[in-house]
Amino acid sequence: MRRLIIQHLLPLVFALVPAAVAVLVAASIPADAQRYYIQRVRISAIDWLILGMGTLLFVTQTLLVRRALKWQGDGFDEGPDPWLTHLAQAAEWFPLLGLIGTVAAILQTFNSTDFAPQEVIKRYAPAITATGSGLFMALINILPTWVAQVGRDLIRSLAGGGPPKREGRA
Repeated sequence: MRRLIIQHLLPLVFALVPAAVAVLVAASIPADAQRYYIQRVRISAIDWLILGMGTLLFVTQTLLVRRALKWQGDGFDEGPDPWLTHLAQAAEWFPLLGLIGTVAAILQTFNSTDFAPQEVIKRYAPAITATGSGLFMALINILPTWVAQVGRDLIRSLAGGGPPKREGRA
């Protein structure tokens, strides 16, 4: 039973943690904001780009985390580690893409000089959705690497091994 938990159940559970966090974060956004966001995202190319790339990156990382957490005899499959590191670094792009969308929408808004206050809000909405999309994708794409590291430490300790030796420790 312990072997089943260590080799199969825990890696699966840990690999699903980032997706669960993503769902919780999305669900915690007020309903009015969610509806408005979905309405705006449907017509926003920058949001589609951010969400599409972020989802692909997230799914890839989640699959690699599952593989990285597989206990194999006396250790883990460390083959995915370089890719997890590279993909986690790629998550840093999403806030930048969101900010590019923000700047573009602000420039578009202020390019028009004859608009009512309600029109400013309508024109500024793409800036907010692009920023939100970028920040959300950055948040959920940081999680898989963290989960792999924490999960390995827990699985290793449950398997009877001590904490990993880290450089710089005595």
